[in-house]
Amino acid sequence: MANDFSHLDETGGISMVDVGAKRATAREAVAAATVRMKPETLGKLVERALPKGDVLTTAKIAGVLAAKNTPSFIPLAHPIILNSIDVTFDIDQAAGTIEVRAIVRCDGKTGVEMEAMTACAVASLTIYDMCKSAEKGIVIDGLQLVRKSGGKSGLWER
Repeated sequence: MANDFSHLDETGGISMVDVGAKRATAREAVAAATVRMKPETLGKLVERALPKGDVLTTAKIAGVLAAKNTPSFIPLAHPIILNSIDVTFDIDQAAGTIEVRAIVRCDGKTGVEMEAMTACAVASLTIYDMCKSAEKGIVIDGLQLVRKSGGKSGLWER
């Protein structure tokens, strides 16, 4: 069983993958999620008319902090020195959606997929938290890895 799953040892217990012998390469991961709300709520967000203040700036900062702290949340994730983290928002006010996108880069021995996904998830949750007084029914949809590059497996795109 341990041969089939990289995070299991020979006894079937969990094990952090040893990346010591791996070669460092340039790595990048892109994750995305969609936050759905009423167009009226999104209008208030855009106008910065919600009680908690500047939603998107706060969500961007939360996403960056989350990426930097991924090993604190994901037990078998390695601490990684990150070169860059970017969290962006594509707003469709008529549809009431915000596409949250996180791009994370490093030069390292393991990928940054979990850092990108964590940044995207926490940025989305921050949007929810800051908008919930205006609307409780906000939905976070489709958190997913969009692309990753680098390492032994090279480029992967959804």
